Amino acid sequence: MTTTEQFNPNTAEIDQLPTLDALRLINAEDKKVAEAIEKVLPAIARAVDAIVERLQRGGRLFYVGTGTSGRLGVLDAAECPPTFSVAPDVVQGIIAGGYDACYKAVEASEDDREAGASDLHDRGVSANDAVVGIAASGRTPYTIGAVEYARNRGALTLCITCNENTELARAVEIPIEPIVGPEVIAGSTRLKSGTAQKLVLNMLSTMAMVRLGYVTGNRMTNLKTSNIKLRARAIGLLRAECELDETTAQGVLEDADWDLRVALVMVKAGVSSQQAADALRQTNYIIARAVAHLQA
Repeated sequence: MTTTEQFNPNTAEIDQLPTLDALRLINAEDKKVAEAIEKVLPAIARAVDAIVERLQRGGRLFYVGTGTSGRLGVLDAAECPPTFSVAPDVVQGIIAGGYDACYKAVEASEDDREAGASDLHDRGVSANDAVVGIAASGRTPYTIGAVEYARNRGALTLCITCNENTELARAVEIPIEPIVGPEVIAGSTRLKSGTAQKLVLNMLSTMAMVRLGYVTGNRMTNLKTSNIKLRARAIGLLRAECELDETTAQGVLEDADWDLRVALVMVKAGVSSQQAADALRQTNYIIARAVAHLQA
């Protein structure tokens, strides 16, 4: 029996406890997740650097999974365009059963090994791409089929699993294996295992974008200003980064058509919005490179 499927003696009587005591048990188990992640940080670092190398070639990052694991991959992929202003195809989530499986169970689809390969074939996966298979158990046929196909195509292959020495881990180049132990509710891997997978995905996508230059310091300077809240955030970021007052910052953003990247380059390089936009296009929308290009 895999670790994630084992019975947890610490929560054996959770159904008999007062709610607060039961929640304390869940919280105590959740604390183990961060410790498990800490142990695999070297593997995560290796994965980030390898993913960045593929993205710098013009490749893409794919997350592939089923059930909870697949949904977490789709979620992380969906958050990259608004957070870092990358094109929607740069980071893609693929879930067994298609996107309908994001909101209703299509769990039988996870047993189809050939479907995993077929779904990656349909996305045109190549040697420039990176593919992360996500499966708490490490034995999901759909996900294994997907990474095997990707590896045969020359793509970088990685996995996130919460068991050791699994078939999935053996099928990839870089396995990431945070071992969180038995779940609070036996076998419910949407709990600690799901949390661990989400934390690793956060690290992979965030640090990949940092390394690619889509973050300035620790500021989310490539965000999309698609609503009132995000416009207010853009004003705050521009003020902090360029030491402007609120009125001036808003005026610059209006001149930049509310593109924070353009506004930052305008101020830092002392150029017009058109010059800033042109420089950004020439430097793959990396703010620091655009400024350096204009100042050369």
